Amino acid sequence: MDYRFQIARRYLASRREVSLISIITGISMTGVTLGVAALIVVLSVMNGFYDFVRDLLVSVDPHVRVVSAGERGITNADSLRRMARSLDHVTTAAPYVEGKALFVHQGSAESNRIVQVRGVEPEAAGLAPPMVMGAFDLGRRPDRPPGLVMDRALARRAGLVPGGEQRTASTVGLLSAPAIERTLTQVFSGPPVHRFEVRGLYEMQAPTDQQRVFVGLEAAQRLFRTQGQVTGLDLRLDNLERAGAVKTQLQRRLDPERYTVHTWYDLQQSLYDVMRLEKWGASLILGLIIIVAAFNIVGSLTMVVIEKRRDVGALQAMGASKADIRRIFLLEGALVGTVGTGLGLVLGLGLALVQKYFEVVPMAQAESFLISAYPVSIRPLDVVLVAAISFGLCVLASVYPARRAAAIEPAQAVQLDA
Repeated sequence: MDYRFQIARRYLASRREVSLISIITGISMTGVTLGVAALIVVLSVMNGFYDFVRDLLVSVDPHVRVVSAGERGITNADSLRRMARSLDHVTTAAPYVEGKALFVHQGSAESNRIVQVRGVEPEAAGLAPPMVMGAFDLGRRPDRPPGLVMDRALARRAGLVPGGEQRTASTVGLLSAPAIERTLTQVFSGPPVHRFEVRGLYEMQAPTDQQRVFVGLEAAQRLFRTQGQVTGLDLRLDNLERAGAVKTQLQRRLDPERYTVHTWYDLQQSLYDVMRLEKWGASLILGLIIIVAAFNIVGSLTMVVIEKRRDVGALQAMGASKADIRRIFLLEGALVGTVGTGLGLVLGLGLALVQKYFEVVPMAQAESFLISAYPVSIRPLDVVLVAAISFGLCVLASVYPARRAAAIEPAQAVQLDA
């Protein structure tokens, strides 16, 4: 074993006695351990919330969306779909029509409410939000209006229910802006209200999604009088992380003056950016624990240099170079960083895994949320970054004591202790 490592380990912790310097060093090492553990746990919980919100939003939002760059819709939806399906990692490509309409229902306080209407293909069950009642059925049936799916909270306030074995489905009307314009400009026009049958209810945590209703694609085209045009094309991928690569391929093939491509991150960028800012802000605050521990390491190693200056002088007299002396004290800082960081990783990952699989810490007022305990998602990159930064700070904290030890002259060290 290298003699410099043996000396560094001996200076760090002696088996014969426990000195004040050893106690201070142990406190510094404990600070590093707690700082690393706290960072691992907090980052894992923040990642868990991020993944939960992302999965919740992506259950309704697509992985990649292609829309018209102008106000006009997309007319060549079929050819655009075939091109998108030919790309790697694209599993489904579904056109949609979206717009706002007036929600009409007789005898309800929720009548004459503006809702966001989204028209999708009746068989697009993969894009359906989480259903709580009925089914995602938007197709036509003989002698019955086309289907409609709406939020459960809105349906409860309006007194609407989907059809069942012992109940009749409620019927609602939607009045679009083109229909209102037609009523005002044409006296002898047909009834502008389009009737729909409530077939299912979904539930989303976000309040904005309570104003969204789903109808069939052709029904939405008739409602908004788009004449075969669609608002955009929603793509689903076999891997969510491939959205950026698919977006790049689409931008290369499509005319940027006619089409705009968005990923799932682009659709909710402000929310995701805020969550990332919170994550790294909390990490920076908790990182102060490691920084304070690093300052303690500077103090404890400086005290070791003062206490062992005679030994340093003797080593130099025996032929040890200034670089060897510096390396001894740098190794001390590395040992503190290795032990403190290692214990912190074990403690932090252990707590995170226990919470992930056993949910020992429940969320306050869990009945108001879709999850009962704090979510946890461990990212290897976060673990590596925390470990590297912690170890680096410990080594950096030993630079000043190492330089001070290397500056000791052998003759002066002997005279000071004489």
